[in-house]
Parts: sequence; C-alpha cells; structure tokens
Amino acid sequence: MPTTNRASAAWLTQEAFDRLKAELVQLSGPGRAEIVSKIEQARSEGDLKENGGYHAAKDEQGKIEARIRQLSELLRDAHVGEAPADDGVVEQGMVVVALIAGDETQFLLGSREVGSTDMDVFSERSPLGMAIMGHKVGDKISYVAPNGKTIDVEILAAKPHKA
Repeated sequence: MPTTNRASAAWLTQEAFDRLKAELVQLSGPGRAEIVSKIEQARSEGDLKENGGYHAAKDEQGKIEARIRQLSELLRDAHVGEAPADDGVVEQGMVVVALIAGDETQFLLGSREVGSTDMDVFSERSPLGMAIMGHKVGDKISYVAPNGKTIDVEILAAKPHKA
C-alpha cells in the first residue's frame, strides 16, 4: 500500500487512490493516443491557422497533460490508508465542525479527490488547515487569514470522513 511520511502529502482512502490511479492510467495511455489521433486528423484538414478542430484538440491535449501532471504529483505524495482515528483530534481525512468567526461551519480537511462530497474541502496546507491541524474538540485558536485579519476558531467536532 503506497504511503509517505511527507507532511504535505494528501490523505486518500485506498478506494480514492485506486480510482485516481485508474484515471491516470487511462489518460496517459488511451487518452493520450486518442488526442494525438484527433490532432493528426485535424492537421490533415489543411491550414492550421483557421482550423478550429485542430485548436480544440490542442486545447484538450493541454488539459489532459495538466491533469496527468496533477494526478502524478498527488498519487506520488499521497498518504493512503484507513480513515484517521476517531479521537477528536483534527487531521487529514476528518470532517470538522468549527465555529469560525462566529459562524458554525462543517468541512472536510484534506483533498477534494477523496470522493464525492457536497461539503466544503480545505487543504491541510491552507491557513485554516495549518491552524487547526493537531488541535482537538474544544480547542479555541486563532489564525491570520491571507487578508491580514485574525480569525477565531473553536473546534466543535472532528470525525473521520466516511467515503
């Protein structure tokens, strides 16, 4: 099971890791071959300056290559495993309920790639994520937001995310 000890690694369930790995394999194999074929076909149609199909295929190729780079980096650095312990300590893979600047907010701390979720997702590398990592239910902390304002946070709940 791939894991890493890097502090910046994204936490993923095994299911999410496998799903993203399959996407990477598809994009870097058949996906690339398909877009190369589209580019070759559009190129054969003549003048590239006015060839909308060619430019659309090149744009699609750029998006595929960017997704391949994103997935490669994410999967290379990912911490893959079971959900974190249900001990009330905030860490990657936890659904956190917090009072943030007086407003109660629920969010997932980790990666949006974990799976389909309708809740907000904050990276552990975000200012909020860095401020609350390692704190436990009942802790009151504050952090400085990117706009320079100090924001008070109280951790109300922290439970493992169920994919």
